[in-house]
Amino acid sequence: MSIWTSTLAIALTITFAPSASPQSVTDLRKLFDAGKYQQVVELAGGAAAADDQSRVTYLVARSQEKLARKDEARGAYQQLAALSDQDPWSHIGRSAIALLGSNAQGAVDAADQAVAQGESLPEAHFQRGLALSARRDMAEAAAAFDRATQLDPAFAYAHYYAGIAYSKVKRIDLMAQHFDLFLKLAPQAPERPEVQSIMRTLGGRD
Repeated sequence: MSIWTSTLAIALTITFAPSASPQSVTDLRKLFDAGKYQQVVELAGGAAAADDQSRVTYLVARSQEKLARKDEARGAYQQLAALSDQDPWSHIGRSAIALLGSNAQGAVDAADQAVAQGESLPEAHFQRGLALSARRDMAEAAAAFDRATQLDPAFAYAHYYAGIAYSKVKRIDLMAQHFDLFLKLAPQAPERPEVQSIMRTLGGRD
């Protein structure tokens, strides 16, 4: 083997070797909750969460949204939308795409389908909460986010959006409960200062 060939082989090994150990859905969610959206995108491809690929794809799409990469987010949501009509994740993807297009009613309709087909799926209720929030139906949105937290108590951003929704309908007691849990579950979240400010302003606990 020539020196050039050997050097090229080493370079290829460095370029294409995995950059980190496989990640679980829990690992990726912790990164998302800490605002490390680019890391979620980079590590998701080699995730050890292939058993839950739709949830990983949804995290990637939401990360791309946070990074203001609308086209990339839409592409990830389209992967979900392309799944079988019998798969609730397909309707979650369609709802998210509708939201990207500012079609709140279409987002609600698709999220309703996701919930109908996957009542026990936290993300279905979470997506429905986002869609209802876009339609400014904050009472129903709060109930949807609340249901997501019941199904998955560790779903930090379901608590965050539940807190936001409850603040809009002046249920300060429930707002404070959800915000407290959000701060405990995601202590490094970028929204932490915002949440603490809302709680001070509206009389919740800090």
